[in-house]
Amino acid sequence: MSELVFFSGTMDCGKSTLALQIGHNRSARGLQGVIFTRDDRAGEGKLSSRLGLVTEAVEAAAGMDLYGYLVTQMSKGAKVDYVIVDEAQFLAPEQIDQLARVVDELDLDVFAFGITTDFRTKLFPGSQRLIELADRLETLQVEAMCWCGARATHNARTVGGEMVVEGEQVVVGDVNRPAAEIGYEVLCRRHHRKRMTSAAAHAGALSPDVLPVTG
Repeated sequence: MSELVFFSGTMDCGKSTLALQIGHNRSARGLQGVIFTRDDRAGEGKLSSRLGLVTEAVEAAAGMDLYGYLVTQMSKGAKVDYVIVDEAQFLAPEQIDQLARVVDELDLDVFAFGITTDFRTKLFPGSQRLIELADRLETLQVEAMCWCGARATHNARTVGGEMVVEGEQVVVGDVNRPAAEIGYEVLCRRHHRKRMTSAAAHAGALSPDVLPVTG
């Protein structure tokens, strides 16, 4: 029985690496799949992981009919045994509906990977629809860590090293970018609530206001 499976987690917890691994395992068994992605860090039409692995993918552009694309490819003789979707949070809810239709009508497994909430802790529309429709939800077991050492549960957007809570929901960036750029950092809930990034914590540690009073 085919399934729509949603693998979720924070940034930097290995989602894309697992997507690549699933594709590799099935390819080794002679199966052929279609990989969709949206706004990957490596550029259009790429699925990449922070470990340096990368493969070609189909860019799931806004307004693209994913079900229609697969039907067209299969009608031309392409062999499709499964579907992988990375950065699924960026898809529109109707595209998630199309993925469910792929499972139900084409009898293909669909493995979707994405983060659930944005930098404001609000659900991405694509992720919300996946939670509503998926046959199975899987939380990745590789835990990203906050700068304090606790389990990271929230994604923070930073500008110049400072956390921001306003702006467009989708701005492509990545962790480990120079502080002057728009970037992202994973935080525990406590430090996300306090808007305390690693840069802010470091600055606070150096502030005279928090140094012990002597003599």
